[in-house]
Amino acid sequence: MRININGGVGRSPETPADYPVPAVMFCIGNRQQDHHQFTRKVAHMPHARKYLLSLVSVFAMIAGATEAAPGDEPYLFEPRDGESVEAIRGSFEVPENRADPNARMITLKYVRFPSTNANPGPPIVYLAGGPGGSGVRTARGRRYPLFMALREVSDVIAFDQRGTGWSNDLPECETEISYPLDVPIELETAIPLYEQAAAECLEFWSRAEFDLAGYNTFESARDLDALRAHLGAQKINLWAISYGTHLAMAAIKTMDDRIDRIVMTGAEGLHQTVKLPARTDAFFGRIQAAIDKDPAAKAIYPDIKDLMRRVQEKLEAEPAAVETEVPDKALVGFSFGKADMQMLTAFGNADPSNTARILSLYLAVDAGRPEAAAPLIYRILRSGTIEFDPMSTAMDIASGISSDRLALVEEQAETALAGSFLNFPMPHLKDAFGDLDLGEDFRSLPSSNTPTLLLTGTLDGRTYPKSQAEAVAGFSDVTQVMVENAGHNLFMSSPEVTDRIVDFFSGEPADTARIVLPLPDFKPQQ
Repeated sequence: MRININGGVGRSPETPADYPVPAVMFCIGNRQQDHHQFTRKVAHMPHARKYLLSLVSVFAMIAGATEAAPGDEPYLFEPRDGESVEAIRGSFEVPENRADPNARMITLKYVRFPSTNANPGPPIVYLAGGPGGSGVRTARGRRYPLFMALREVSDVIAFDQRGTGWSNDLPECETEISYPLDVPIELETAIPLYEQAAAECLEFWSRAEFDLAGYNTFESARDLDALRAHLGAQKINLWAISYGTHLAMAAIKTMDDRIDRIVMTGAEGLHQTVKLPARTDAFFGRIQAAIDKDPAAKAIYPDIKDLMRRVQEKLEAEPAAVETEVPDKALVGFSFGKADMQMLTAFGNADPSNTARILSLYLAVDAGRPEAAAPLIYRILRSGTIEFDPMSTAMDIASGISSDRLALVEEQAETALAGSFLNFPMPHLKDAFGDLDLGEDFRSLPSSNTPTLLLTGTLDGRTYPKSQAEAVAGFSDVTQVMVENAGHNLFMSSPEVTDRIVDFFSGEPADTARIVLPLPDFKPQQ
């Protein structure tokens, strides 16, 4: 079980979506869950020949766009589903911890897609979510067509933030600690195990040749200014999702006059790493309203909050003993209870398709078929040992939480559907990795006059509409566009979303009209 302390995926892992949606990220594959794909057939030309033929055309494109940065080299970029494209691979060095005059230098890497515009605007830098998402990996996935579409405006940069993707040389910590399979998860027993694992990892990392204190959003924001200087650009544009918006807001505090425009979805404020449990309950109210629009779905789910509480109470009184098949075809038995279902409730709702799956599992358990939930619970909650990723762990610990917000979170958790597991194991481990917290000045609301487009899914189960509006309350030139029926990962949900983003980065006034997507199907799949 790989744990990424998450303020945001899974933060969903960039989930089967592309973003650690869950607060604890259980990495189960690539996290980019976009729903609208534009694909083209791959040309059947031998790889080596395509690379050689690309050299001249790549540098021709560079000449027409941004001048080559130091260390740039031609790179044939191959998405997972689409036609290869000539691009540029680049890198630059920054101090690991700028507060330490003797800090080691680390190398940050990116892929640059040269603009097709004869007069390109400032480079557009993609900021992946997580924390821990890779910009380069994202560009290979379902968002690849949007990367390509934005080339008509500017160079587009798939940037791997420090500690991610190509910019990662940090050792993960794999402990031998795991939660017993014969008893259901309980908060009182889980926290000591995670604290023990954290202590083990802190000792492991202290022997490694890197500085954990260098991995925070403030340092990453200064990396963006270093990237801007490396590219030789007076300004850059920021294109961000989830944790990437958290980073964008920190950048506003350090380089606002060097940012031209910002596009965000799933906005997470600098004080919002730890989410409010009551807002998750309100999210399920919005899900119920969507369900009620479909008579067939409403007949199945007349009251999802009542269903969830009923199942949790049933499992609290009598945990389920189940078996599930693991990859080697062996059967593994384990017990799950109320807290296991609360963890699923906390981690699985970034997008409506995820929520539909979680609700179907509640329905099955309520009908006396707990074995239906066994494969997912085992895979993301109970298999393996506790592991910590240093970048994502340190980033969330450093962004931290104020004492007032912590008190509010704890109060709301007492009655919330997800209980205390919405952000687990944060804030539970906020003091377990040393003094990393950036403090209240960091978490204060940023202010900016930078033109900003905020796209908000009405059914975003990770960063809620009200929270997103609060995150940008200090922006004087922000347009929040609601995308009805969209979740957290909405960039590829509609061609209209692509058009709005391209138009905005082109300098056109933001179109404020609501974008309406089809109603999600919440009925259990057969």
